[in-house]
Amino acid sequence: MTIIAHISDIHLAPLPPIRARELFNKRITGYLNWKRNRKDQMSPGSLNNLINHLLYQRLDMTVVTGDLVNLALEDEVEAAARWLKRLGPPERVCMVPGNHDAYVRGALRRARDIYGPYASGETLDSNPYPFVRRAGDAAIVGCSSAIATPPFIAAGLFDQSQANRLAKCLQILGEAGYFRIVAIHHPPAIENIRPLRKTLIGAERFRKTIATYGAEMILHGHTHVSSVHTIKGPEGRVPVIGVAAASNLPGSPAAPARYNLFQIERLSHGWSCTMREFGYQRLGDDIVQRLQLRVH
Repeated sequence: MTIIAHISDIHLAPLPPIRARELFNKRITGYLNWKRNRKDQMSPGSLNNLINHLLYQRLDMTVVTGDLVNLALEDEVEAAARWLKRLGPPERVCMVPGNHDAYVRGALRRARDIYGPYASGETLDSNPYPFVRRAGDAAIVGCSSAIATPPFIAAGLFDQSQANRLAKCLQILGEAGYFRIVAIHHPPAIENIRPLRKTLIGAERFRKTIATYGAEMILHGHTHVSSVHTIKGPEGRVPVIGVAAASNLPGSPAAPARYNLFQIERLSHGWSCTMREFGYQRLGDDIVQRLQLRVH
């Protein structure tokens, strides 16, 4: 049996001190959004309690689907690296980037250098994505949809070259008999095509790759809400599962902070996968199991 946790959209707070020159770009819009909205909706205390609860679970791997930071400031990235270490060693924690991790040009490359083995794995060639991390019977295929975008745009990109590499990874891992989990920040399901400024450019390309080569599950973040959709696979529908932002306060307008836990077991006739969702309710400060769902 393999146990996988999924957490996303960490948005570590509070913001570090900011120099005026660091706001002479897209960061100024993100900073104003933080001051007006997110600082009152997201709490380091709520995140800390959620992580304490997660760390009591017996996990083989924790998958983080992006947005560790807010403005991709150097001090934020350093804090995020320390936060990843708290989650566990690199062999038990992996992360794929979100749009906030690539907030300005060059930010994602610098972050990957600092996160090191937490943000990398086996690859087909010199391209960093997709990478593969193995945990028991599961193989996590980490894709990147993170790109620097203009102000007020939070879209992602999944291009043809990454699709080609993903196809090869899925084929190899499928032939090897792994439970294939594809992790990506931006949601690829047709239900998430709006609003366009936050969508995944190349989502149809992603869906066609899965339809041809298959996967057992897709994990994503970005929407800040918990969701379950499906996309077409070669032998049926493939679950596409999102999770609420990990820093959201109980009682905030957005969904309260949550994480998902997947119990994966190989059966004689296929797979068993059960998802349990843990997190805050709309009222109160207790973390509870909110949902149990048979995924496979």
